[in-house]
Amino acid sequence: MASPAAEPTIFSRIVAREIPATIVAETDQVIAFNDIHPQAPVHVVVTTKSQRYRNVGELAAGDPALLAELIAVAGRVADEHCNGEYRLVFNTGESAGQTVFHVHAHVLGGDLEEGTLAAQ
Repeated sequence: MASPAAEPTIFSRIVAREIPATIVAETDQVIAFNDIHPQAPVHVVVTTKSQRYRNVGELAAGDPALLAELIAVAGRVADEHCNGEYRLVFNTGESAGQTVFHVHAHVLGGDLEEGTLAAQ
């Protein structure tokens, strides 16, 4: 887990409204915003407002209810932006592509055949 004195992540700075983002959904504990480097026609980052958990494994072990809320928000975003058809991706660890160590999921949707993540 990140320590309370840890440097704020870019996501924490978005939550604090220090960095602008196109927010598409928000609850008391979760926020969703458009990814600035989309990999699909719909690419939304869904994250916790707290940076306490670095990855989905830590979140699942530490606060399963918050993980359930994050996934529920991701589902609502997918319903609104890609007719409920989507991929939900959690990268865990640098070698797996995680670049921000603040738990988050990527909602990827739209016509993925025309995006950069064509179905395999």
